[in-house]
Amino acid sequence: MTTENTELKERLRHPEKAGKPDNPSPRKPAWIRVKAPTSPAYGETRRLMREKNLHTVCEEAACPNIGECWSQRHATVMILGDICTRACAFCNVATGKPGAVDVMEPENTGIAARELNLKHMVITSVDRDDLADGGAAQFAASILKVHDYSPATTVEVLTPDFRGKDGALEIVIKARPDVFNHNLETVPTLYRAIRPGANYLGSLALLKRAKELDPLVFTKSGIMVGLGETVDQVLAVMDDMRAHDIDFLTIGQYLQPTPKHVGVDRFVTPEEFDDYKRAALEKGFLHVAATPMTRSSYHADKDFAALKAARAAKLQANLLGQG
Repeated sequence: MTTENTELKERLRHPEKAGKPDNPSPRKPAWIRVKAPTSPAYGETRRLMREKNLHTVCEEAACPNIGECWSQRHATVMILGDICTRACAFCNVATGKPGAVDVMEPENTGIAARELNLKHMVITSVDRDDLADGGAAQFAASILKVHDYSPATTVEVLTPDFRGKDGALEIVIKARPDVFNHNLETVPTLYRAIRPGANYLGSLALLKRAKELDPLVFTKSGIMVGLGETVDQVLAVMDDMRAHDIDFLTIGQYLQPTPKHVGVDRFVTPEEFDDYKRAALEKGFLHVAATPMTRSSYHADKDFAALKAARAAKLQANLLGQG
């Protein structure tokens, strides 16, 4: 593809970034490596998504783990279309004016959970600030359809902040997801540059409210590193998360999707990720996933199993302590 054609494609996908200068990023280190998708299961997963007219964040956000996950028939469905109403500086999902909501999307999501034989399914979405409920009803319908078509499948939702839309969170939680995830993405001082249109304290409040509405739901949030944050700022975010009763933290390396997106400040070493994980566990998180390639949905099924085991162990320890 010529440079001209590449630029045209990016203008159509990210019109708000087309006029911006390219942002250089440092060369990727040896520990940032992914395998090309070649397995038959990868092709079968892709075929199913196409047949059911489903979008995936794996494709739309250019996730580097797609080859591994799809080869294991794990796909994260992205509901409410593939056009986002916001334009975050890090995200590869297309931006613009979304189309109509697909009324068959929840049913097709349920069918996909059954046909992929998923133990654990992650459902996320684009931001839909144009909808009165921010897309909450579509989340609820999708959760319920997964329960209908594949009763043994646990469900994790990764939602937008719903930007203060009254009753939206309640609609989602009433459908009984097993995990409620909403990512903080970065430290508060970088919000204006990285996550415009979002509010750090508002996102924390959303996560806390989810646990208040359903004390049994696991709450989860994640951040990217390598955007210019400091270690002390990351540790402060961990403290804020624990103060809002968040159970599960993910930390991964930011990777620049295109030259028009914000550049990588630096590549955080695997040893630094290990340090973050130790610090987070010491602060009381039930589970922590912190590696360069960690993403919100990466190994979500195994992480959910670990999360349940950690809660059970904590409850047992509390009972023994009272005895």
